[in-house]
Amino acid sequence: MVLAQAAAEVRAVLRNGEQLLLTLIIPILVLVGFSTIALLEVPGRRIDFVAPGVLALAIMSTAFTGQAIGTGFERRYGVLKRLGATPLSRSGLMLAKTLAVIIVEVLQIVVIAAVALAMGWHPHGNPLWAALLILAGTAAFSGLALLMAGTLRAEATLAAANLVYLVLLGLGGVVVPVTTFPHAVRVIVELLPITALTEGLRAVLTHASGLPVRDLLVLLAWAAVALALASRTFRWE
Repeated sequence: MVLAQAAAEVRAVLRNGEQLLLTLIIPILVLVGFSTIALLEVPGRRIDFVAPGVLALAIMSTAFTGQAIGTGFERRYGVLKRLGATPLSRSGLMLAKTLAVIIVEVLQIVVIAAVALAMGWHPHGNPLWAALLILAGTAAFSGLALLMAGTLRAEATLAAANLVYLVLLGLGGVVVPVTTFPHAVRVIVELLPITALTEGLRAVLTHASGLPVRDLLVLLAWAAVALALASRTFRWE
């Protein structure tokens, strides 16, 4: 039942034009645009700097923005309540949604990596470290998505999730180097989950470093706090 529901969730995302735009088209446009046009000065080769940031952006778009908006409207229209009353338990439903997010992320990574490789990207480092960072980032963003979708009205979730997406796109080091911010701002920005995921993936895939422990700990802290709060505050109707 969990696998069937996960497959249904994936099909719903892929059939939804707005979701597809958010999860795939926008990240690819950011990748191509900022890799080919010298809008900002970045360290090293432009594609090597931008590609890990766009992968982080894609994870955030699926695990946070898309999931928050989708879950918020499912809650408003009573879909969650009806699904929770089926033989598929509420915990099973959350597991199915988690599996669906991971499946969509795998599709995103394959497509974005293929485009980046075609543009001359040369990733390095241990892919297991990158996968660990992505899983921790997915947990953190999913927790934030469920926290928002389970407490706010659907319209408020739609507005807030898109606003947060745009703010984190600008501040999270995705295309703008964090070092360009003043020190006082940088201290705060480096604690954001998108920054930790972006800088961690960049350290592994661009600089071939070992496991970026600090970035991983930041993501795990966000995941623990957000998921704990979501479990306490989430309303199914």
